[in-house]
Amino acid sequence: MERAAELVHAPDELLLGFARALRAAGVPVTMDRAQTFLRATALVDLGDQRATYWAGRATLCSGPDDLDRFDQVFTAWFQGKDRPGEKSRPPERPPVAQAALEETDRGGAGEEDDTDPLRATASGNEVLRHRDIDGMSPLDKGRLAALFETLRPRTPMRRAHRQLPWHRGRVDADRTLRLMLSRMGEPAEIAWRRRTQRPRRVVLLLDVSGSMSPYADALLRLAHRFSSAARDQGAKGRVETFTVGTRLTRITRAMGLRDPERAIVAAGETVPDWSGGTRLGETLQIFLDRWGQRGLARGAVVVIFSDGWERGDTTLLGEQMRRLHSLAHRVVWVNPHVGKAGYQPVQAGIVASLAHVDDFVAGHSLATFEDLIEVVAHA
Repeated sequence: MERAAELVHAPDELLLGFARALRAAGVPVTMDRAQTFLRATALVDLGDQRATYWAGRATLCSGPDDLDRFDQVFTAWFQGKDRPGEKSRPPERPPVAQAALEETDRGGAGEEDDTDPLRATASGNEVLRHRDIDGMSPLDKGRLAALFETLRPRTPMRRAHRQLPWHRGRVDADRTLRLMLSRMGEPAEIAWRRRTQRPRRVVLLLDVSGSMSPYADALLRLAHRFSSAARDQGAKGRVETFTVGTRLTRITRAMGLRDPERAIVAAGETVPDWSGGTRLGETLQIFLDRWGQRGLARGAVVVIFSDGWERGDTTLLGEQMRRLHSLAHRVVWVNPHVGKAGYQPVQAGIVASLAHVDDFVAGHSLATFEDLIEVVAHA
């Protein structure tokens, strides 16, 4: 029994990591489903990729809509690659076999095997999710780029004034009365209505100064995921992306390209001040005067990606952050240094802005980006 327990719990970390990645991709993986997945994989040969695939597909997917996303995440997680636009072919179903649980355990399904490519790739991806992007090798950044395709940002919603018929909610007195009149005054069923929901706008402000250059590629990929997810969810045009540094540049059109590589190249050709200085106060003032006051920032979730190394007037930055906070529904500041050992928010730009920020979160790894997606989705 002790050996069986050891075999069951040994792969938990990598399998739960796959379940978390699947949840981040938009598949509603509950804790019960994740536990069922663990129990299912404990009964099959973990070295058999087909068995792991079908165990996960049977326990983690709740409907046909989840299958494509499951295939994409499985390919990216266990095989370390992803081909946009190309569906991964599901492994063939494993042959059905009747075997006692004791035989399965003795057969080495859960034997510790450091050379197992399935476990090695999954463990490598899990480690990569938590690594600081600054300092990654080009090879690791290439692997990370494939994992970005598994992110599924969800557009935040807001209640609209318009109301539509529904099977529950508030009593629709006017429609109920019309139904009774259509029956010559005879009693009719009660009509109900409810308020509709509309996608809330998301504005991304990416700091492209020199101190943020190690994260520039990752931030562009994340912005592209926000734009692509909004389009897939019927909220096309609800994500706006700007770069801030010494100038303000709108790159929403570039982020709208379906291919992430083409989108990043197009953004690179558009932005003139890569790796320059940081004048957040001045660029925020231009954003608010030209775009924000007219409606882009009004009622939106504004996400600022910056380390706060302001080279300009911090008094101006504080004033513009106050204006932004008064217009936006919520202001989120993403700093790559938050959460690191020894970090204190003492930079002049951060000190001037923190009073006007609703959420101050980390943004240095894929795992922190997944947390950010949840913050934006529930804003």
